[in-house]
Amino acid sequence: MRIGIFSDIHANYEALSATLEAFHRDAIVDCFCLGDVVGYGGSPDQCASVVRELAKATILGNHDAAVSGRMDYSYYYEAARHALDVHTEMLGAGNAAWLKGLPYSVRLDDVDVDLCHGSPVRLEEFDYIFAPEQARECLPIFDSLGRLTVIGHSHLCKVFALTADSVSELPAADFTLQTDRKYIVSVGSVGQPRDYDNRASYTIYDSETRRFEFKRIEYDIELAAHKVLEAKLERNFAHRLYIGV
Repeated sequence: MRIGIFSDIHANYEALSATLEAFHRDAIVDCFCLGDVVGYGGSPDQCASVVRELAKATILGNHDAAVSGRMDYSYYYEAARHALDVHTEMLGAGNAAWLKGLPYSVRLDDVDVDLCHGSPVRLEEFDYIFAPEQARECLPIFDSLGRLTVIGHSHLCKVFALTADSVSELPAADFTLQTDRKYIVSVGSVGQPRDYDNRASYTIYDSETRRFEFKRIEYDIELAAHKVLEAKLERNFAHRLYIGV
């Protein structure tokens, strides 16, 4: 079974469309979203409608929680708060209700995969995992983790291999899961990559071969950036799309 996994669309409809077209070309039937459908970009309602219809399951991200009233975001910096305020107004009632009802995590029992937005340790706090010391915080719950835990949130592609008492970081490249390890993989961002590669990031996991693949695809950045400016959001949210940071 080959499944598509993606995260952090951030209201970037052009990047989302390119990603879903790539899934179609790769004959991916089931795809899963790890959250942050909204925030930063110019097309929150459109992206929510698409993900709501096509993703088999979607996880709650921190920006989704903010616009749906499930968390306080008063401590976010001003431009991010403004974007969330604007997105709250732009969302249709059905999509707003859908975001409010999203789960913090989902387990795919048939393939032994856990899906969440940030660290699985404290789901409601949306902690980051982009370094080995952060992955080590998962060791106390090692036995309860799936063979593969897939996360977003950092907008970076990362791979950590765990045993019951150790964590090692692997290159963020295609790899085959080993039977004596568990893995935490961060899939990067569809709509706002931060690894200096401005292409949309998404992943594919083959549960039969236990092969995990990182993918990138180009999209219409100019149009996505124009929509950010059209929505009167922070200009830097448009600029960073071009440089991938």
